[in-house]
Amino acid sequence: GWLVSAGLREPKALAAAPGLLPCRYDAEAAGSAEAWVAATLARFGRLDAVVNAAGILVPAPLLAEDEEPSDRMWRVNVKGPQRVIRAAWPHLVASGQGRVINVASLSGKRVANGNTGYAMSKFALVAMTQEVRRLGWEHGIRASALCPGFVATDMTAGAAFPREAMTRPEDLAELVEILLRLPNTAAVGELRVNCRFEALL
Repeated sequence: GWLVSAGLREPKALAAAPGLLPCRYDAEAAGSAEAWVAATLARFGRLDAVVNAAGILVPAPLLAEDEEPSDRMWRVNVKGPQRVIRAAWPHLVASGQGRVINVASLSGKRVANGNTGYAMSKFALVAMTQEVRRLGWEHGIRASALCPGFVATDMTAGAAFPREAMTRPEDLAELVEILLRLPNTAAVGELRVNCRFEALL
């Protein structure tokens, strides 16, 4: 029942469907978020929710001298969502029931491996979600950080974990829909999702 504006690097890769607007979006490109929001408003006339799912994972250990991998993850995983939220903000306020869902990671809740740069970017995204909740609460905006572990996507293709045991993307999509549909009086600030047992997670 939702009208969807999907931001992708390659919009033509998404099959056409009623109520779907594929838009060119590059999380690293200046002006890309603003153009996506403008195209969405031109097509649908309103914007009620934002789901930030763009993200990259590249090795960035704490003691590595090359800072570019960390910088790139910061640009995509943190600055990208920030730009989208900023561009969408007045329209989310106008909605009165605006929703922001940031797909973070369990790596934004604990450090379980040596990729400190990735964890830092996801910790920052969780912090941003908390600020969206604080700043938007009186305007009816509710924000959630969705924090999964291993998900069977291209990002985890090289992971040393059985693919068949990973969380399925379509299951995360169902959780996103639940978060979008909850009323303002049932706000979920953070949702952790795991495919394996971890103490406290």
